[in-house]
Formats: sequence, C-alpha cells, structure tokens
Amino acid sequence: MVFTENRKTIAKKSVRQADPCVIVIFGASGDLTKRKLIPALYNLASNNLLPDEFAVVGVARHGQSSEEFRSKISEDFKEFAPSNFEQKLWDWLESRIYYLSGEFKDSETYVKLKMFLSKIDQKFGTQGNYLYYLATAPRFFCNIVSELGNAGLTTESQEQWRRVVIEKPFGTDLESAQALNRQITSVLNECQIYRIDHYLGKETVQNILMFRFGNGMFEPIWNYRYIDHVQITVAETVGVGSRGGYYDTSGALRDMVQNHLFQLLAMVGMEPPVSFDADAVRDEKSKVMKAIVPMSEADVLNYAVRGQYGSGFANDKKVPGYRTEDGIAPNSNTETFAAMKLSIDNWRWAGVPFYLRTGKRMTERVSEIAIQFKQAPSLLFRDTPIDQLAPNFLVLRVQPNEGITMQFGAKVPGPTMKMGKVAMNFCYSDYFSSTPTTGYETLIYDCAIGDATLFQRSDNVELGWSVVKPMLDVWQNLPYGHFPNYGAGSWGPIEADQLLERDGRKWREIDPNFCGMG
Repeated sequence: MVFTENRKTIAKKSVRQADPCVIVIFGASGDLTKRKLIPALYNLASNNLLPDEFAVVGVARHGQSSEEFRSKISEDFKEFAPSNFEQKLWDWLESRIYYLSGEFKDSETYVKLKMFLSKIDQKFGTQGNYLYYLATAPRFFCNIVSELGNAGLTTESQEQWRRVVIEKPFGTDLESAQALNRQITSVLNECQIYRIDHYLGKETVQNILMFRFGNGMFEPIWNYRYIDHVQITVAETVGVGSRGGYYDTSGALRDMVQNHLFQLLAMVGMEPPVSFDADAVRDEKSKVMKAIVPMSEADVLNYAVRGQYGSGFANDKKVPGYRTEDGIAPNSNTETFAAMKLSIDNWRWAGVPFYLRTGKRMTERVSEIAIQFKQAPSLLFRDTPIDQLAPNFLVLRVQPNEGITMQFGAKVPGPTMKMGKVAMNFCYSDYFSSTPTTGYETLIYDCAIGDATLFQRSDNVELGWSVVKPMLDVWQNLPYGHFPNYGAGSWGPIEADQLLERDGRKWREIDPNFCGMG
C-alpha cells in the first residue's frame, strides 16, 4: 500500500502544471462557459494541473459585478459538477473568477481590461501571461483580436506570453477563412493562435496516434496493401434544437465535415511525424489533406450525397421534420446529412476509398472510424459450407462508449466447417479509471503550456475548406428538389447506401451495445 501511494505522489509531481496565467473568456455569459469551460477548469484543478498563480476573467456585455458573476457561475456549476465534487476545490477556483462588463467593439472595454489584468497579476502572481478565449459569435473574432492588439494586450516578451483561442466556425468557406486568417495574423503570430476543435480533446481521437505509431503490429498493415477502405461516421440522434437560426445558414457540410470529420481523416491518414512536436504533426496533417483528389462538378454529383430529415421517431417519440423546426424556413434546402467518397492520391492510400458520413436525427448517436481489411483468398474454402468470408474490421469508437474493437472470423465449434463473426473489444472504462471530462480539459491545458499539437494551423483550416468547396458550390447552385429525403430515426437517405453499393461495399452495421453501453 505504501508503494502504491508513493507511486501516486511521484506521478503527481512529475506532471507539469499549467503556466501561471489569466484566462480571459470573451462571451463569458454564454452556454459554452457554464457547460464546458468552467467544469473543465474545475477538472484540471482536481488533477492538480492548475497553478496557484491562476485566475479567470469573464468579459461580456451584461452589467454585473464579479460577485454576481461568481454567484451565477456557482449556481450553474451545480448542474454540471462531477459526482466526486469537492467544495474546498470549488471554493479555490471560485475565488479566482472575476468579471468585466463591456462591449466587444468598444475600445474602452480593452483599456479597462488592461488595467484589470494588471491588478489580477499583482494579486495572484500570474506574471502577465494571458490566454484569451473567444467564446463569442464569429462576427466578433476579428474585432476582438484587433482591439486586443491596439491595447497592447497581445504583445509578448521573453517573460510573458499572450495566446488567443478561437472557437469554430473558422470561416464559412475558403474565401472567408483566408480573409479571417489574414486579418488575425496581421495582429498575432501564428504561434499565438489556437484554433480549437473540441473533437481533438476526446481520448480516442488522441489515442489514434498512440495506437498507430506506438504499436509495432499495426503500422506495417496501415496501407493500401492490406486495407480495403475506411468509413468515418459521426451520427447524432438530436435535431437542430435551439440552433435553427445558425444551422440553417450552415448545414452539415460546414458544421461537421470541414472540421470534425476531416480531423479524424487526417489522424488516420497521416504519415508518421518525425516527432510529436506541434508543427511536425500538423505538417503531416497538411500533407494528407493536400493529397485528397479534388472533386469536379461531375464528381460531386456522383460521389457526394446530401440529405434533410423529415418527421419520424427518436427514442420512440414522434419528432418533427427539419423544415418545421424553430427558426427554419419551410422551404429550406439546407442539408442535415452529408456523405462522400474521397480518394487520397499518395503511396500509402492509393486505391483506398474513404467514405464519410454525418447527419442529424439518425438511428444512433455514434462517432467511429471503421477500417475494413482486404478479403482473404477464399479458394481454400471452396469445398466447405463457407460460401463467403466475413470482412475483418478494426473499429475505433470515439463516442459515446469509447474503445477499440477488432472483428474477425473464427470456426464455429462442431464437426463441420462453419465460420462465425467474433470481436475482441477494448473498452476504456474497463482498463482505465474514468475521470470527469468535458472534452476541453486537454485543450485548455495544452493552450496554457503552449502545446499546439491538437490545434489547427492556418493551412490546415484552408485545406479543409478547399476540399469541400466544390460541394458547397454545386449544392448552392443546384438546389435539391427532393427534401426531406430521409426519416428521423433512420441512417440517412438511400443515396448514401448506393454510394457504397456501386463499389460492391456497404456501411458497417453499427453496434449500439459496443462496450456494453448501448
């Protein structure tokens, strides 16, 4: 028992705490702050990853004092607090939370902020290190960065760092993303910019790199010689909810594919980096995105599918169609489902299609990467009852029940040669103690220690938009006349199935009981 306790103590001391700093949250009165950011900071504190020299300053338009803001945050936190909540730990964090009211477009707000931060530095010893988190509508991104620069709040020195975290969406198309990059980099250096994608905070996504490059048995078969195709599915059972106004100007392609699904594709498809240095990893991501074969207009019509949900059933309850949701036009042509076939033109993936799909109001809530291996020669079994060999799959489940499974064939016990499908499952919950997480802990921590590995660089963002640009153009110029084309509670439009059937393939059957958590 003593040995175990000593090991825990050593491990705790060996973990680097975040640098002394102030996290300034613009848009602090919004949903993201109470649901994700404050709980993530609490979880970091509970893991001893926040230093004593730490504080939070919320900035928003609402006129209230720091005391009133703390009271509201404390009330909200009761809903999102982990089961192992410690009052003493929350008191520590709450005492470091402050509030400043002001308009994001008013220069006076930033003058006041500069003076306020100076006082925080003196009180908590945060050493002038500032992490600005832009939890605001995208229309404020450039203005906030510009005003921070004008106030001298982005200027770094050898002793002080200044970083800016930008939430998605980073642009609405290639042209707007390029313009946003130009405006922001006119104030900040690229190394100060942290374009956040909360998907990369999920353990299984990060584990892709460990799984691929830390195990000698997988990387040798991670190529066109052994892999038949790759499927990436990110499905949601919910509809647009209260986001109708935003979603109807966005759609599935902008909301999910350009960021989340392409991040998964890049992690699966990238070459081994020379190190886990941020730019080394991001260089390889850029290379695989550059290798995606551009689509022509004809390719979009043949290899991309869009859908919009109609009424149906979710969790045995009748739910409305997209066009009758709040904030949605009754003749809306916005897609709530997107699927596509992509090809990567390099040595590793020559001839291996990547099939991607994402949608709302689907059968199951699931995010997974399924890798199907090439079929074994079946000639050996020609005189047996086995007329078809089951495909071998490697499945990396990102959510909701994180884990990895390998699916293969084995002989069914008995006097005749029969094959049954079996699976070897690894479930995170079975092997590692589960810790409270919002998906933002790792990302905030990495920002505070200056590790940009899990964040998108400007070229990564623009390459993603370049891939979807042909689809955006065609879908905008050729409105689809058959919406809705899939019912709520289904796996999407029939055209998505036909996308694979034309190649003699089919979507993998999703197991809702993966890791016993269905």
